[in-house]
Amino acid sequence: MYIVVDERSIVTAGYVASFNREGVPSLGLFSSEFQDWLESASRADLEAVQGFLLGDFAQRLTCAEAIRRHSKAPIIALSEVRSLQQTLELFTASFDDVVAKPVHVREILARSEAIWRRMNAGQLPAEGERLKVFFDGRDPQVDGEALILPRRERHILEYLVRNRGRRLTKTQIFNATYGIYSNDVEESVIEGHVSKLRKKLRARLGYDPIEAKRYIGYTFTG
Repeated sequence: MYIVVDERSIVTAGYVASFNREGVPSLGLFSSEFQDWLESASRADLEAVQGFLLGDFAQRLTCAEAIRRHSKAPIIALSEVRSLQQTLELFTASFDDVVAKPVHVREILARSEAIWRRMNAGQLPAEGERLKVFFDGRDPQVDGEALILPRRERHILEYLVRNRGRRLTKTQIFNATYGIYSNDVEESVIEGHVSKLRKKLRARLGYDPIEAKRYIGYTFTG
């Protein structure tokens, strides 16, 4: 899930719509309400956030500093103008990347994943593993051949791989896949998605890389 912050509704609505077209849950917030949301968000809500996208508004630097106190997710700034001074200020603050507009959300996803890889290099799958996950909208590959997955199953696989070795509850996976304020879908749908995903992975790999424990959650073991 991605959080988009700006003081203009046309910006937040535009990016939320673009993320939705890619099957990625997102939430648009005005800059004036973001601080209250951040302070009141639960740990589970914050853990579901895969990246923060901040537009050009007056409190952007302080917002980024506040985010970093609560979350390790990538923080990306949208740049309205090409300015070396502004770019240096943003990187000196808590931003992980600066992207000039216009930018496709697939590029944002790819940049976010690159940031995550740098921050979590020790948790990445070892080179040469049969399953390769891209995190940028592409289907995963098994032994170099694409494994075509529905978007929800692909996002679940990406979330599990990103949290390799960590036990994830059904609620955590639901929040990351559908968004923290999704009221039109039951949380139990995750069980069906994971079951289908495990069956496809088992058919291609010859074993199940996802460990499931009833009432506890799921772990990607590789």
